[in-house]
Amino acid sequence: MDKFISFGWIFLIVAMAGDLIVSFILPLFYKGYRTFKMSISALGNPVSPVRIPFNIWMLLEGILFLLALPAIWKAFYPLSGVVTVLLMIFISFFAVGACILTCFFSVNESKDEVTAASKIHGAGSVIGFMLFLFVPLLIAILSFKSSDSTMGIVSIISFILSIAFFTLFVMSDKQDFKNGPIDNEGLWQRLNLFFMYLPLALVAIRKIFEIYI
Repeated sequence: MDKFISFGWIFLIVAMAGDLIVSFILPLFYKGYRTFKMSISALGNPVSPVRIPFNIWMLLEGILFLLALPAIWKAFYPLSGVVTVLLMIFISFFAVGACILTCFFSVNESKDEVTAASKIHGAGSVIGFMLFLFVPLLIAILSFKSSDSTMGIVSIISFILSIAFFTLFVMSDKQDFKNGPIDNEGLWQRLNLFFMYLPLALVAIRKIFEIYI
């Protein structure tokens, strides 16, 4: 059981790194998709030529995040039970709402076309993203509790940047900012993901080195 739990850090790295890698690779096979202009979710729309591999990946990503939870619990619970529980809840909501639900309920190619599936997708993604935004802050708290000030500072900076890019991501969808420098929804979303994931990824890499190297 302990051996399986330790695999959680590998699952976590695969989920986070894979999310970013897939978001850049699949557009190569989707003519007309603009990586910096369009959201990642658009890769799974009903007329997308990469819909199937994208949806399979989103399901797998969500499962990988959930499989990583025991490792996260074991590593952080001794530092703070309350913060660790919050961390696991936020990651779980992201895994289900922003990953697994995306596999079954897709957005449409045009945002003007609203369906029940796109509404469910939107609600799940918003809740998942908004909760995961605070993961870097929780990692910062846990890092300072363990006297790891360097990781704490990196996590705080990542938290601030992820909030900034998430704000730009939301603003880019507003009509007032269309055709301007803020109108780069895909770019802001990918940068938001990078900084949301960074602290947890650094922790996972450190744990992998401690266990396997």
